[in-house]
Amino acid sequence: MSVLKNDLMPVRTANDIVVVRQHVRALAIELGFSLVDQTKMVTAASELARNTLAHGGGGTARIEVVAANARRGLKMTFEDRGKGIADLELAMRDGYSTGGGLGLGLSGTRRLMNEFELQSKPGEGTRVSATRWK
Repeated sequence: MSVLKNDLMPVRTANDIVVVRQHVRALAIELGFSLVDQTKMVTAASELARNTLAHGGGGTARIEVVAANARRGLKMTFEDRGKGIADLELAMRDGYSTGGGLGLGLSGTRRLMNEFELQSKPGEGTRVSATRWK
């Protein structure tokens, strides 16, 4: 996979979440994704950015335009140095929530994207990458 564009953005305030969402939508449009795919990517970006802020105490969003095997895509990587996730399997289960929500954030994001990777270590933080291919 090659990276055609790489933007690193802070996720420290609620306004940063809005900025990340807008950036993801603009790149999705530029890449020619359908409105449905744009909405999926913006929803995923919103959820991951919100988690980065709410559960990780803030962090970064790396938004990349990527290419592999003559196709292009959008990859989003959210990273924080928060408390981490003790049980990744449980965190990925529909209905599980530590924040009082519906418990569809991480599992829902995984379904919205083509590729999804979650890495976390208690006391060290969390890194979530999600890619949607055109």
